[in-house]
Amino acid sequence: MQKIVPHFWYDKEAGEAAELYTSVFEQSSIDSKTKIYDTPSGTAETVTMTIAGQSFMSISAGPFFKFTPLISLQVMCSTLVEVNRLWQQLSKGGNVLMPLEAYPFSEKYGWTEDKYGLSWQIIYLPDQPIAQKITPSILFTDEQYGKAKAAMEFYTSVFPNAAIDGFDYYAEDDPQGQGGKVQYGLFNLEGQNFVAMDSGITHDYKFNESVSFIVNCETQEEIDYYWDKLSYVPEAEQCGWLKDKFGVSWQIVPANMNELMSTKDTEQLNRVTQAFLKMKKFDIAELKRASKEE
Repeated sequence: MQKIVPHFWYDKEAGEAAELYTSVFEQSSIDSKTKIYDTPSGTAETVTMTIAGQSFMSISAGPFFKFTPLISLQVMCSTLVEVNRLWQQLSKGGNVLMPLEAYPFSEKYGWTEDKYGLSWQIIYLPDQPIAQKITPSILFTDEQYGKAKAAMEFYTSVFPNAAIDGFDYYAEDDPQGQGGKVQYGLFNLEGQNFVAMDSGITHDYKFNESVSFIVNCETQEEIDYYWDKLSYVPEAEQCGWLKDKFGVSWQIVPANMNELMSTKDTEQLNRVTQAFLKMKKFDIAELKRASKEE
């Protein structure tokens, strides 16, 4: 099981977006769809999917959060044909942030929001082995500007199997005054690559729950550990969700949560739903009791 799973929050389009993403990438599938009733958002739908061999989740739960480029998905491509195909499919109906063209770091690169608002960076990397097709990228700007390195150090201290793989810094004579800040940082958490970058350009964005990271936990002790290490904003604690000290959202959940929520027993699903809606930090024993009640 993938330890950390990116999660996307949509108003009503989670299923539709999953259809697009799984049609665009090879080794992709929609693995489950589950409707959850009587939530604060009314009826919500969760979707689990595999995209390019990696696990992702999404939910349709109302128009409460809007995607921003602060967390995007970087897609590494080995051919120009693939770059152009992905760009055409993912940028259609969306909003181009950086046009697909040559840059100092790649002869073909572009950054676009798709028609649902989720951000994608398409980058051509010829003659380079690609072990992970899609890499979450976290941009630190505005009040978080200059914190990319600190964030990488923090996250790699929290997760047991983690490492910082390298930094590229802005030159000291950077025309936008970003000298010494992280232009591109690569780090690994539990076998998964992540990118962190600083940007001194004013964007007027803040991290929100539109993109979060699920941490699958085998035991209550593990849930307690990640909750204690990551949670920084008490008022954001709800239903297994929390915000860390940089504003990034995480979901700390039992590893069998999808199994509990995918049951065909409607009454069992409703019991589990009502149980977790009352929780801040998840209680595995209580969720198990709720799933087995008669």
